[in-house]
Amino acid sequence: MRAVSDGASGLKGDARRQDLLRVRGRSVAWVPPLVLLVGIVVVDFHTSSDFRVLSWIVLVPGIAAAICGVRGTAVFAVLAPATYVAADAVLPHQYQAGLPDLVLAALGGVLATAACVVRVRGERRMVHIQDVAATIRRTVLRPLPPGWGGLEHAAVYLAADSEARVGGDFYDIQIGLHGTRVILGDVQGKGLGAVEVAAALLGTFREAGYHEPDLAAVALRMEERLQRHILMREALGREERDRFATAVLIGFPDHEPEAVEAIVLGHDCPLVVGPDGVRHLPPGHGLPLGMAELDPLGEPLPVLHARLRPGETLLMTTDGVTEARDDDGAFYPLAADVTAAVAADPGIARPLRLVAFVRERTLRHCGGHLADDTTVFAVRRSAGAGKGGGNGDGNGRLRG
Repeated sequence: MRAVSDGASGLKGDARRQDLLRVRGRSVAWVPPLVLLVGIVVVDFHTSSDFRVLSWIVLVPGIAAAICGVRGTAVFAVLAPATYVAADAVLPHQYQAGLPDLVLAALGGVLATAACVVRVRGERRMVHIQDVAATIRRTVLRPLPPGWGGLEHAAVYLAADSEARVGGDFYDIQIGLHGTRVILGDVQGKGLGAVEVAAALLGTFREAGYHEPDLAAVALRMEERLQRHILMREALGREERDRFATAVLIGFPDHEPEAVEAIVLGHDCPLVVGPDGVRHLPPGHGLPLGMAELDPLGEPLPVLHARLRPGETLLMTTDGVTEARDDDGAFYPLAADVTAAVAADPGIARPLRLVAFVRERTLRHCGGHLADDTTVFAVRRSAGAGKGGGNGDGNGRLRG
């Protein structure tokens, strides 16, 4: 389990291949096969004629194929039989291994070089796949500038699968005509289908969050978008009807510096963490996105109104945190743990420190074995920061 950082496109070809052995940025992958080559010759010279190991030189190109590049492997494919010829020639005729072992060494070099070509091509394909996944992730979870929307913010994404790069968890901050809006959500299910839903919902949130005057209107636009997405996927035969997403929508009105609005759609209610303690936002829940049909009366979405005192941070998590279990099957006690931490050190309430604390404690509680993708997101107003300002202190995204 790890925090997944933003991917980056890099160099192509051999320069992009990750060497297994590096010292001060330079590859030393050639050292083990060279040491093996020299060692075989030395051992062969210091053993009796009944114990000849010179034919083991065929192993050298094979070792190079596993850790070196194609050119390095080709060099050892030539060097190994050449060394064999030189070492065998200095021995008396009756002790020479002869042509059969030379053919074996040469054939081993050819096969090792071919195997290295296959390995390097596979590495390049994997790098390309990782680049594509990183690009998708940057599209879904776009980088957020420090102080964006007048908020201090920090976030971390933990993948249950150590090789995962993208998932159904999503979060964002959107400045707009009527204040700054924040979202954290979790799409039901996994795989590319969940990623598509997350991307569709985030696109709608970014547009509606900018234009709509009411937070409830933003949520309704997202509900409509998910319903259209499901219908299209059903028509293509690629979507299950029960796809839904839980989410928390937060609004920070420009005209009320201490006010906060929230709509909780089937998600865990955010925690308000401040130097004086921890509290929950007032209760009140709507149905998850994609489940509006379960409310035939079409009742208005409940908008929670609260005030944040200076220094208080909103902590939002996906269920990977609250459902993390220890060896005894007990869930991670998020609120109690954060409360104790803030009592011991009020500075934990800062977004960056708070997210780092929850990340570490979650992983410790479950022994590093996450059952689900996990996101921790913390925001609070920056003192004196305007829309899109960059004067927030200590903002950022944790990188793993």
